[in-house]
Amino acid sequence: MKSKLNNKKIILASASPRRKELLEQIGLTFEVDPSQGEEIMEPCTNPHDLARALSRQKTSEVATRHPNALVIGADTFIVSDKKLMGKAHNDAEARAMLRELNGKSHSVVTGFTVMDTTDNRFTSRAIETRVWFRSLTQQEIDSYIATGEPIGKAGAYAIQGKGAVIVEKIMGDYSNVVGLPLHELAVVLKRYGVSIL
Repeated sequence: MKSKLNNKKIILASASPRRKELLEQIGLTFEVDPSQGEEIMEPCTNPHDLARALSRQKTSEVATRHPNALVIGADTFIVSDKKLMGKAHNDAEARAMLRELNGKSHSVVTGFTVMDTTDNRFTSRAIETRVWFRSLTQQEIDSYIATGEPIGKAGAYAIQGKGAVIVEKIMGDYSNVVGLPLHELAVVLKRYGVSIL
């Protein structure tokens, strides 16, 4: 597998441990250099357009620090009844998000961008996965929050962790819910000379 092309490094523009694990899962050799910009979600914006735009912002910021590299940036958020949800920063936010998602379906939208910093050529994609929550009691919500897992997660849950027991079913790409749609990413990387298989 080629994880370098013409001596280009691959840079992950994210501090997310989940995204790092996903790239390691498919065998990529890469470095991590998180973007520092603040995410601003505008409710009136089309979710797919917003996801692509946020991922481009992160990628472009990190790209300035890495000449002759391929930079991968991503952003994931939740759409529930046309409301956008980012990460839960504290227990109160987590509780509000979990109550909002409780017993119904929502969408997980991840935008990602791959940029070749030698010529600033880039490709951005947005992938949507539908997720259904089972009905949770208040005690179950409180118990889940007490694990600490919801903090720092979009929608206040981690499908790859204990949050798996509150997800009834999904329709679409599982890895997208974790934080990076691996199938679509592999398709795009191949266009930049990086083959996973």
